[in-house]
Amino acid sequence: MSQLIVYHYPNCGTCRKAVKWLRENGHELELRHIAEQPPGVDELRKLVELSGLELKKFFNTSGDVYKRENLKDKLPTLSEQEQLELLASNGMLIKRPVVISGDKVTVGFKEELYEENWRRK
Repeated sequence: MSQLIVYHYPNCGTCRKAVKWLRENGHELELRHIAEQPPGVDELRKLVELSGLELKKFFNTSGDVYKRENLKDKLPTLSEQEQLELLASNGMLIKRPVVISGDKVTVGFKEELYEENWRRK
């Protein structure tokens, strides 16, 4: 059994599906409530690097906070550091779930992504 860290939001249906899939595939999970315990700036920087994704892929673009703050227009004017600080300041801005194991990170839940990255061999 492997231990994965999962940043999730318990009320999020997508997060619940991801947690269920991971458990059904034999993973032990350390669940972290993304709104109450968001990753800090340094951890986010590392997660972005390990994921191989652009920083903008870490933003929850369908979330209320993102829309209310008009971040679609604001993000391009912010430095990488400012974007990381913004994400760290409000976990609801982070696309979820974020799953971490050593040097592997995935963001969001798509079954094919999980099959590729988290299927137990």
